[in-house]
Amino acid sequence: MNREEALSQRRWFIVDAQGKVLGRMATEIAKVLRGKHKPVFTPNQDAGDFVIVVNARDLKLTGTKLEKKVYYRHTEYPGGIRERTAAEMLAERPEELVRLAVKGMLPKNRLSRKLVTKLKVYAGPEHPHDAQKPQPLAIVA
Repeated sequence: MNREEALSQRRWFIVDAQGKVLGRMATEIAKVLRGKHKPVFTPNQDAGDFVIVVNARDLKLTGTKLEKKVYYRHTEYPGGIRERTAAEMLAERPEELVRLAVKGMLPKNRLSRKLVTKLKVYAGPEHPHDAQKPQPLAIVA
């Protein structure tokens, strides 16, 4: 298999987030999205694979991060800063919690914005990607 074929072949992986630590899971997912697990890895090219995360509402955070970690966003209006703790994010939008963790571990450039689109996160165990035949990705809890 030559380099072009290896870059064009995209595999799908599935991660069950139940009981997994958010940060450790996010680092492994970021590696797969970038393609660092492949011998044809090049930093300036998209050689990565797709990743599906299921059961995002059942992941864990270590220490006191659930109460003390704060996520900020701005509404673009004066005085429009909004903050939300990790516990609130996990209760309301667990998909966004995983997406932000993985996005923070990717390089800050145009390529990373493309890589984040290959991450599919679902709060429950169901996902619509059965046709892609995803393989389980081994992540140590």
